[in-house]
Amino acid sequence: MKKIVFQSLLFIGALVFGSIANIALIEISGHVIPPPAGAKLTTAEGIRAALPILEARHFLFPFLAHALGTLVAAFLVTRFSATGQLIKAMAMGLIFMTGGIAAAFMIPAPTWFIVVDLTMAYLPMGYIGYRFGKK
Repeated sequence: MKKIVFQSLLFIGALVFGSIANIALIEISGHVIPPPAGAKLTTAEGIRAALPILEARHFLFPFLAHALGTLVAAFLVTRFSATGQLIKAMAMGLIFMTGGIAAAFMIPAPTWFIVVDLTMAYLPMGYIGYRFGKK
């Protein structure tokens, strides 16, 4: 029973830490790569209005946030799990990918970014997190 509780808390904790990494990168993104003058990127409507003036560099931090958030979660769940490490790491990738798919419907973005984000930020990072976290 203790193992099940520990593994469940580990899974939830890894998900939380991955989400914190994601949010932290999104929060600092505007300080590293400032948005275009007059662009308000805090709402979906603001992003939609700013899309014509956004450059590829403005999508770097959202991609990094998605990829590194997934990587952190997959690494942690792999590093501290006794069994089923690959399954748990890939489950993290799937959970974060589900969020990415939802975001693709809610937050406007160019098609090229959505394709790159969904194909490279989640499942590959789940696997890389597994590889880094393996004992």
